[in-house]
Amino acid sequence: MLSRTATGLYWMARYLERAENIARVLDVTHRLSLLPVSGSRDDELRVPINITGNAELYHTVHGELSMARLFVFFALDERNPASIFSCFQEAWNNAHAVRGSLSSEVWESINSTWIEIRQMRRRSLSVNEADRFFDWVKERSHLFRGAMFGTLMRGDAMRFIRLGTLLERADCTARLLDVNQSLLERHEDAVREYYRLDTLLRAVSAREAYHAIYRQQLEPHNVNTLLILRDESPRSLRTCIDEIAHQLTEISHKGENRARYLVSVLQAEMQFGGHESLMTEGLHGWLQDFLTTLASIAESINHTYLEAK
Repeated sequence: MLSRTATGLYWMARYLERAENIARVLDVTHRLSLLPVSGSRDDELRVPINITGNAELYHTVHGELSMARLFVFFALDERNPASIFSCFQEAWNNAHAVRGSLSSEVWESINSTWIEIRQMRRRSLSVNEADRFFDWVKERSHLFRGAMFGTLMRGDAMRFIRLGTLLERADCTARLLDVNQSLLERHEDAVREYYRLDTLLRAVSAREAYHAIYRQQLEPHNVNTLLILRDESPRSLRTCIDEIAHQLTEISHKGENRARYLVSVLQAEMQFGGHESLMTEGLHGWLQDFLTTLASIAESINHTYLEAK
């Protein structure tokens, strides 16, 4: 496969996954913003801008922090490169460039998503429509994945799409866990802690999995273990890394492959020493190390397989 084609497929998948992840993060923030609170709720409203790292742009464009303005900024604002609109635009651009490597069903799922979100932007949305919009974004992502798994050949095109999806998913799950831990440490409120954990599980579609595995009330340690080390959850860090390792193994490449080396080391550490590392480093330190390693893996994949962007 040409590196140009691999690049288009990889970034198409990353942007589609990023759009879904932003919708999930906004959904968490919106749910928490509806809970009664004494004093300021700024820490919870800052979750999306802290995760995406664009606080300066937000304050330049919108000034005061509020859920209504956050929704506008992250849903349909083309000035924000991390908005859902911008992510779908980049995904469509990349999909259009590699259309010949996609099945007609995959292309139609992306193209129709792009048409619909442009129509939404023309008529604009309010925060009162947030829940319906988040569900729509997730449904469009599910439609893309269903078309991909159901119609795309099992070859390098599928593998580079999966790599992009899994790297983006692991990054978002780790950042959500880190931000949630920070909120729990700053505001010790048992009732609010329960709702934070519940909304976190909802954000990664793991609420049912948690209750099926643990059959008890929500506990921070169990939630963290499920989303980091348990391979039953499709959005856990362990599941993402195992699948990334598999996809890299399937992609033929001769010579040095640092990406496979880095993933193999991380995979072994999570499989054999995950609990001990979490206890030794603490959750925040472990997640920061994980994100650093994940960035190195992504950089190595770019260097080994993809065009410079």
